[in-house]
Amino acid sequence: MAKVTIDGIEVEVPNGASVLQACEAAGKEIPRFCYHERLSVAGNCRMCLVEVEKAPKPIASCAYPVADGMKVFTDTPVVRNARRGVMEFLLINHPLDCPICDQGGECDLQDQAVSYGKDGSRYREEKRSVKDKYVGPLIKTIMNRCIHCTRCIRFSAEVAGTPEMGATNRGESMEVGTYIEKALTSELSGNLIDLCPVGALTSRPYAFVSRPWELRKTDSVDVLDATGAAIRVDVRGGEVLRILPRNNDDVNEEWLGDRSRFAFDGLKRKRLDRPWVRRDGKLAPASWAEAFGAIVQGVRGKTIGAIAGDTVEVESLFALKAMLAAMGSTNLDCRQDGAKIDTSRPDYYLFNSGIAGIDKADAIVVIGSNPRVEAPVINARIRKRWALGGLRVGMIGPEVDLTYPTTRLGAGPGEIARAAEFLSGAKNPMILLGRGALARVDGAAVLAAAWDLAKASGALREDWHGFNVLHQFGGQVGALDLGFVPGQGGLDMAAMLAGGVEALWLLGADGFDAARIPADTFVVYQGHHGEAAAARADVILPGAAYTEKDGTWVNTEGRVQRGRMAVTPPGEAREDWRVIRAASQFLGVTLPFDTLDALRAEMTAAHPVFGRIDQGPLPGCTDDASPAGGVLGGASFELPIQNYWQVDPITRASATMAECASVYLNPQPLLAAE
Repeated sequence: MAKVTIDGIEVEVPNGASVLQACEAAGKEIPRFCYHERLSVAGNCRMCLVEVEKAPKPIASCAYPVADGMKVFTDTPVVRNARRGVMEFLLINHPLDCPICDQGGECDLQDQAVSYGKDGSRYREEKRSVKDKYVGPLIKTIMNRCIHCTRCIRFSAEVAGTPEMGATNRGESMEVGTYIEKALTSELSGNLIDLCPVGALTSRPYAFVSRPWELRKTDSVDVLDATGAAIRVDVRGGEVLRILPRNNDDVNEEWLGDRSRFAFDGLKRKRLDRPWVRRDGKLAPASWAEAFGAIVQGVRGKTIGAIAGDTVEVESLFALKAMLAAMGSTNLDCRQDGAKIDTSRPDYYLFNSGIAGIDKADAIVVIGSNPRVEAPVINARIRKRWALGGLRVGMIGPEVDLTYPTTRLGAGPGEIARAAEFLSGAKNPMILLGRGALARVDGAAVLAAAWDLAKASGALREDWHGFNVLHQFGGQVGALDLGFVPGQGGLDMAAMLAGGVEALWLLGADGFDAARIPADTFVVYQGHHGEAAAARADVILPGAAYTEKDGTWVNTEGRVQRGRMAVTPPGEAREDWRVIRAASQFLGVTLPFDTLDALRAEMTAAHPVFGRIDQGPLPGCTDDASPAGGVLGGASFELPIQNYWQVDPITRASATMAECASVYLNPQPLLAAE
């Protein structure tokens, strides 16, 4: 540790820390444009200049290491003049278009020009002009505003692992772009917008839509993949206008996948906003009382089952399970993909190392998964660990580019046991089992084989739990924790769709082919988008999307998180648990709660796990008993997600995601550039 004096304040910082970090430890604000704590140091904007005792000139604090006994001055006439000079140079070619810039109101250049710049300019020559670049359907470029901080270049190369951004020419002629104009291929490209300190890279879907001071901001959690990223939902006039990431070092750091960031326009398209009842073979609008009356007639005296969707919050699942239990039914299933998951123990289906635990791993075997598509933020975490050195990654399944080097160990489940040799010698080996690998006929055997691999490689210890299942959506783990699976004598989804029940309640279940439902089955669909399952229904109950309700979701590592209502549901749609509570009253099995707090109290009493808010997985494994298995098949693994952009009702309704699918699945970069 080094003792450093910052403006008379003595602080102790680790050896090797930068002067900028020491200044922040002392509570001093240091302006910067190129420096970012999660990127490598560039030292090229010079805005962070400070004065150091005995130094001949001001130094760039982001790139200068501390030394014991160093004295630093952050606000002297020399420092102030140096910063004013730097700001004057930055503004030489920066256009004065703040009134039409989407970055206005949250622009680092604006803020620092006011705080640290001069009140006038001596520049009288013509400003340079730079052609805007095409980098895809998500990011709008106005390259006249670029100040050459190179954050976008470093993020693309270091975090996203797709080094497509770069700089051509030098000095005043330097231009940032992709050289040959093309759409960026990273699933994390939207983070470039957050990183850009000026308005050079802005959101194309958000262009000229709103100003930040017009927005109401609500903290919530993302459910469009199973990472459980912390997000902020920005709303104006009852409409979601953008979704941004929040910092959570244990989960998503400060990154967010493009699907989670840009699919919000799907929240207002193809929505169900009123009840519908099938009359004479055709769906017709109805009142809530008529819809509930039709349900009573349709399910009376019939065996009933329920299938839950992949993004449903725990409260609604608890209410539906309680209602069916009161009706004497244990026909429940939340595994639309047919995954053979052993729910007898949570660590059979959780990401037990924790997302932050990836930082400790030194060998990983990925089985039947493409984390780059299924969970881009988790994949970036693996890449971050690889970049530090000392990590090797093996893959069993289709060959894909994960943005870091991998060793292909095989294509099918027969190679799982042989992967122990690849993991030998690792101190903290990790197995990453994709949910798609369990959605096979031999899924139970694959789960047991992967667990046995973890056991054989020393990944199941009291101080380390290296067995991890990577789920695909934010509602999948919570449903398993709740036990939304067949009870004693109950039927699973396959049996229900084979005619095992006479009435079927679909709660946001759009992830299977609705044509599999027998023609004589009475179907209640409760959800927020009108897709094939809603078209097959006899009664439609309009529900709320994840931004329209207070709810509890559980991410792939078992972390219980709360999302909050940002906007109200459209039309007559209501929060799903309220709809189920009203339906239970009509069905004569009234549920014993009228408020969300009362529901959560009952839910937590029955399942204490939901009371442990924002707690990561427990460390270590004390019981390495294997799950029930079977006979492994010979077929190679297939990846469950081929189209990253359109995977659920919200993203399939999104015009932005449709454009992305068109661009990325049918790439035509030269035509797009024109």
